[in-house]
Amino acid sequence: MVNELTRSVDFEKFSWKIEDFSKQNVMKLRSKPFKIRGCTWRILVHPLRRDVDHFSVFLMVADSLPPYGWDRNTFFKLVLINQVDSNKSIEKGTKQKFNGGHRSWGSFFLDLSDFYNHNQGYLVRNTCIIEAHICVSDLAPNLQVHPNCSPSHDSLSVGQATKSSSERDSISPRTSGSSAAEGEIQDADSLTLRELIDLESLAAEEEAFIPLLEEVCIWHPNLIQSQKERTRRFRQWAFTSLGQVLHFLKTKRVKDMSEEDIKHLHDLWKELVRSSGFDLAWLEPYVQSALGLKDYMERAKQMKKVKDTVVALEIKMKRLRGELAASEREFEIARRGLSEVRRSFNEMDMNSAIGYAMF
Repeated sequence: MVNELTRSVDFEKFSWKIEDFSKQNVMKLRSKPFKIRGCTWRILVHPLRRDVDHFSVFLMVADSLPPYGWDRNTFFKLVLINQVDSNKSIEKGTKQKFNGGHRSWGSFFLDLSDFYNHNQGYLVRNTCIIEAHICVSDLAPNLQVHPNCSPSHDSLSVGQATKSSSERDSISPRTSGSSAAEGEIQDADSLTLRELIDLESLAAEEEAFIPLLEEVCIWHPNLIQSQKERTRRFRQWAFTSLGQVLHFLKTKRVKDMSEEDIKHLHDLWKELVRSSGFDLAWLEPYVQSALGLKDYMERAKQMKKVKDTVVALEIKMKRLRGELAASEREFEIARRGLSEVRRSFNEMDMNSAIGYAMF
């Protein structure tokens, strides 16, 4: 877990206090530039657009750097402070590579309804506080951190996908390409998923895909861009197929995975990558992890079998030790009894005649 790894990391902190939040331009809500480890950063609050129902925070590179040809490995945490109960502050941490294609990384924090609820403690007296804790990894220990780890929430991965939307904690890129280089937020009138596909034609089970698709489209706007010139029927298939993969990863538990599930995911993913036109490099590690569960489950079964054998032998050893201890106690009692008998017993020659006296 991230909180176990960060204890030895030398973070530098920047705190951003946003006052009069309701009066801010929420479409371009960014902190002032700040320097940490010789690099310039900004904190970015996700635009509160008409198609967004949650509060997200991002860390972005604010240096004047060329679009490509550079990268910056960074270990960082973003924290939304709870001003009523500090134990309820929401913290998301990860190690990510910033570059010309991904200058911003961030995460879903909580639903907007909870954020605006003053009793929740995140927006108090129209003020919220966000912190960035940053350590450029060239100066930090060589930490291996999965993008989905978070100190205050369980990681979101295959087998843990039953968490509610308020518990999603993956760190994902905000933007890519030249628009990301400027750190600009897309305009409120930009094309949305709901304008690309026909929601009315979705089957009942497919409606569950929509929140998942909307979220990844926010994190990866190139998903929408790649489909703008496609026919509506193709877009419907592409996004529905992607939604099916996302729903599978989010709801399927490791213990419930079968060979049929793995084959189904393999075939679906193969077709999606080959034909959809999506750039799915960000999702591939999670799919490959799920596809590798067959070997994992076989090894898990083998380990369980060996473990059961060890437990059975341990129980048998305890039983035998108990029997041995009881036998040793009986032996000691018998030995003491024999000693008592020997002290009062005069041995005779068993081969001699009993005889008699003549007088």
